[in-house]
Amino acid sequence: MKGEDSIAGLGATIWNALSLNGNFYEKTPYTRRTKRIALTIVILAALSRVLGSAVILLINRTELSVLFLGLWIEGLAVAGGYYFWTFTIFKIGQWLKPGHVTYRELLVPIGFAYAPQVLNFLTLIPLLGEGIERILAVWSLLAVIVAVRQGLDIKTRWAVVICFVGWPLIQIAIGFVEVFEQLLSRWL
Repeated sequence: MKGEDSIAGLGATIWNALSLNGNFYEKTPYTRRTKRIALTIVILAALSRVLGSAVILLINRTELSVLFLGLWIEGLAVAGGYYFWTFTIFKIGQWLKPGHVTYRELLVPIGFAYAPQVLNFLTLIPLLGEGIERILAVWSLLAVIVAVRQGLDIKTRWAVVICFVGWPLIQIAIGFVEVFEQLLSRWL
């Protein structure tokens, strides 16, 4: 992954993931390069979430220590959610199709499916932030469903069931992080 090739690869990957291109998920090989691109997308998603939260916390004149703690938790929540969701999908996929795909192989398509979260910084738009956050969450869910359907080679309804196991838990965790940040900013 060097220079312009990596940027073009990242841009094309994000575009294909955002467009829910099923062929893209099915035909993308598991290589070091695709693994790096998937991880880069997850890191960009975490940074985007942190950026949006940082602006909101700064507007609310949050104390610096609370700001950094809150942003650290936000970034870890996105990354942790990625690994947790992938793990739940892997475990259920193993039950449906034992030995079909490894946990590491699932990290790539699910990392690609985090592409809508790269736009999470848009949540800082006044009055629209919460709606944008929900749209991005559902868009990511749809992308993960496509990735799981193609990655596990299963029917769409099974992919939906598999993805819905971890998704609500991740949404609850994100809500918890937001409430925790608000409580911290009021207490300190």
